[in-house]
Amino acid sequence: MATHISPDGDALGSAIALSIALESLGKKTTVYDKDPVPEFYRFLPGHERLTNSIPDNSKTSNLILLDCNDPERAGLEKMIFPSSAVIDHHETEKEFGDIRWIEPHAPATGLMLFHLIKKLGVKISKEIAINLYSAISIDTGTFRYSNTTPDVLRIAAELIEAGADPSFISENIYESWSESRFRLMLKVLETLEINNNVAITTVTLDMFKETGALVADTETFTGFPRKLKSIKVSALFREMEKDYYKVSLRSKGKEINVAKVAEKFNGGGHRNAAGYRIRSDIRTAKETLLKAIEHVYA
Repeated sequence: MATHISPDGDALGSAIALSIALESLGKKTTVYDKDPVPEFYRFLPGHERLTNSIPDNSKTSNLILLDCNDPERAGLEKMIFPSSAVIDHHETEKEFGDIRWIEPHAPATGLMLFHLIKKLGVKISKEIAINLYSAISIDTGTFRYSNTTPDVLRIAAELIEAGADPSFISENIYESWSESRFRLMLKVLETLEINNNVAITTVTLDMFKETGALVADTETFTGFPRKLKSIKVSALFREMEKDYYKVSLRSKGKEINVAKVAEKFNGGGHRNAAGYRIRSDIRTAKETLLKAIEHVYA
């Protein structure tokens, strides 16, 4: 099985939980991710299952793609598998997978995996509970976002009963930053620009060098400007190379669907969390984004 590059908590928790569940049924699994597990997610039991090496038996193994529905997003676009299945909740779909279970309205892939694991008759162990609770927690903003449904809270309660410790998980995710990550955040906040209720921040390659921080350290940076009452959309431009940026978008509420904006640039995602890549100088890239938001919601 595999999940998307730059894995977040939903991707990691879902992949690890499914791997544990399937192996309890006697199945052999390999969990692939092109990028390493971020340090602040290494509290997840079973995180060492992930590998960035393509298994030798990939030509005879089936692929389960989790938390994304495009093999390119997992760095597997050149690979061929006998059969493939997709389990995802992103709004933007790709025509990939012999079996496709895509629920755009599901708050998290981890929530879908909870129901699947129960259907398989696998007991929710403490290890599975911690991974699924973390997955659901991340994609619901620790149960603060509008996708926090009654089902989410009921399942969270069941996962706590199975051994997930909310305090322990929250502390590891939100209160275990390295000094380099904190210093990078300070530099990113200094780049803040606000235009028509859109907040834009930038992180450059030089900032990574100056602070010693890693790309994974920026995971929660995009949403930070949403704390401002007036902000409807927050965008983070992360420099990947000269004139090439990864753009992460966040919105709040139901007014602006940033997945629709990202689609304008061949990207995608969720209503309130999406992204795309663009080759351009930074000034033009920012102006293009602002025009796209204005055009989509004019």
